[in-house]
Amino acid sequence: MKLVLFMGLAFSLTVTDEGRHMSTVKVVRPADAVTTLHGAGDEYRYLVTGLESNGAYFVMEALVPPGGGPPPHIQTREEEGFYILEGVLTFWAGEEEIEAGPGTFLHVPRGASHNFRNESNRAARMLIVFAPAGIESMMEKIAADPDRYIKIGKQYGVEFLDKI
Repeated sequence: MKLVLFMGLAFSLTVTDEGRHMSTVKVVRPADAVTTLHGAGDEYRYLVTGLESNGAYFVMEALVPPGGGPPPHIQTREEEGFYILEGVLTFWAGEEEIEAGPGTFLHVPRGASHNFRNESNRAARMLIVFAPAGIESMMEKIAADPDRYIKIGKQYGVEFLDKI
């Protein structure tokens, strides 16, 4: 535990191991070891899971190489937010195509068909937020058995589409 003073008030800060339920602040620094998955050509680095946020939300950092991005899909249980940190990604949401560069935020409500793709020649990096949490379990199962992604997705209320 570390004691921090702010405006004359003392706050305690506890950094815990990955995957442990917490009731204190979690800090993840760039070099910290966290769960990292590879899927849809992308690298997903978990920053906070539902276990750590009491089920409220799940946040991950995504590194999307040229050509990377998931297939079109609909989530029926989660709201999803994307914040672009580096690079440019093309998003499709319903009938709309959106070019998103650094500083762009997109909110995709549950039930909306969407996907993204890196159509540029350099990697893109973004934060992805899901609320409520839970979809991280689906992602882990798909990473372990990618050939069953459609069946696994259905168990979590995610429908993968041929096209939007």
